[in-house]
Amino acid sequence: MALVLLYLVVLVLVAIVLFGAASLLFGRGEQLPPLPRATTATVLPASGITAADVEAVKFTQVLRGYKTSEVDWVLDRLGRELDELRGQLAAVHGLPPAGEAEARLEGTEAADVDAVAYDRPNPT
Repeated sequence: MALVLLYLVVLVLVAIVLFGAASLLFGRGEQLPPLPRATTATVLPASGITAADVEAVKFTQVLRGYKTSEVDWVLDRLGRELDELRGQLAAVHGLPPAGEAEARLEGTEAADVDAVAYDRPNPT
């Protein structure tokens, strides 16, 4: 029994030595240098954002979540794209732009605003 235990200890020691030698010889692998300051890996196309573009967005991770400036930038870009598309849709259908409709609603009372139709999730 002691002989088997001795073989096992020697085997573990040889494995540790081989692992250490391989680590020193080959290093820790290819490491990418950190991004320079004021640059980001977060990208979106200039126009015509698709669902695949949004799914492919990557944010830089920081201590507490994602880098706020990158998330804000993406949300601003998506908001502008939505406003542009809604403006085009309103122009095609001959509706007033979204800003004018909101201005008309500002002067109404709360009871009137509740009467405005909007998409609600179906209760199930």
